[in-house]
Amino acid sequence: MTMATTRQKILITGASSGLGEGMAREFAAMGRDLALCARRTDRLEQLATELRSAHPGITVAVRALDVNDHDAVFRVFGELRDELGGIDRVIANAGLGKGQPLGTGSFEANRQTAETNVIGLLAQCEAALEIFHAQDAGHLVVISSVSAVRGMRGNITTYAATKAAAASLAEGIRMQHLRSPIAVTTIMPGYIESEMTAQAGKTPLMTDARSGARALVKAIEREPAKAYVPGWPWTVLAQVMRFAPLSVVRRLS
Repeated sequence: MTMATTRQKILITGASSGLGEGMAREFAAMGRDLALCARRTDRLEQLATELRSAHPGITVAVRALDVNDHDAVFRVFGELRDELGGIDRVIANAGLGKGQPLGTGSFEANRQTAETNVIGLLAQCEAALEIFHAQDAGHLVVISSVSAVRGMRGNITTYAATKAAAASLAEGIRMQHLRSPIAVTTIMPGYIESEMTAQAGKTPLMTDARSGARALVKAIEREPAKAYVPGWPWTVLAQVMRFAPLSVVRRLS
């Protein structure tokens, strides 16, 4: 675990809703300056106005960003760095959760999820690391999922595979930057209320959005190599899922 100074200037992708919006609210309440990106600029602007009003001492910069526009990722990250006078932490949170069982004629939905969650994430990591290398400091946070622990069935087969790729990508970057001023954290959320989880219907062990956001920020602030969020019960359940027979994992998914 890296014992870091306060990361004052934080960039969050996918910040217009869900986990990204929740983390933005929590960091704003802690007095951090924010760079918020998402496709839906109307929601971003509304959130930024609210946060500036509630916390007048902070700076909130916003930009429209589709992470599948890879050139835009590099451009927008650079613009936000310049506007805030640097970026101390990038939370690569933008992603898709849609998908269908493979072989059901829904390749397009699965393709979009794979491209956004893997190639789009790769662009975010590359752009963040360019900034951190130039600064010789920074904290990259990759939002994966507890579903990355094993292959999953049905509608989340592709999603789970992309989140396993995200975890592997983050670990490789972390290995490259061991004993350097650049820290890398993989966050593995369990079930936290959001637009994405709402699509899945009623799910056991669901954490409400506010509690989930607080747990995410608390974990990120510690800057561990990897953290399951919330820690209970997901740290334990992840180990069960990792080693259990597929018949057991099927019942948990």
